[in-house]
Amino acid sequence: MPHAFTTSVLHITTGSTETVTDLTHDCELFLVRTAAARDGLLNIFVPHATAGIAILETGSGSDEDLLATLHTLLPADERWQHRHGTPGHGRDHVLPALVPPHATLPVIGGRLELGTWQSVCLVDTNVSNTDRQVRLSFLGQSVASVGL
Repeated sequence: MPHAFTTSVLHITTGSTETVTDLTHDCELFLVRTAAARDGLLNIFVPHATAGIAILETGSGSDEDLLATLHTLLPADERWQHRHGTPGHGRDHVLPALVPPHATLPVIGGRLELGTWQSVCLVDTNVSNTDRQVRLSFLGQSVASVGL
């Protein structure tokens, strides 16, 4: 029986390069298991100080454009006060101020409501930490109120 609130954690390996990882399919599978055709909200949260969640088009170059823009805004050099890790790692700790570590999206009839070209993405510029967790949480109508 579906609950009003359900949560699950994805384990993502991002690799040794800056990445934009599409999580849309994982979000949809989570909703199939938990939303049961209900309306509600999906919250996506990455509990890391050096990663964020973005809603953007992927596959047409926008993901590479985002990484290039972040590299321009946050160059990997020695200007950062936060200095442990790889050279320029301090920039990775500023990333969540520009690409927040969370997003909350509407779910209608158990389906994620995204625009035609929108995807849910994990943005990770920290090449020193390749293992990420992403928490998916669905808050929806209680089962008793569905179909009333």
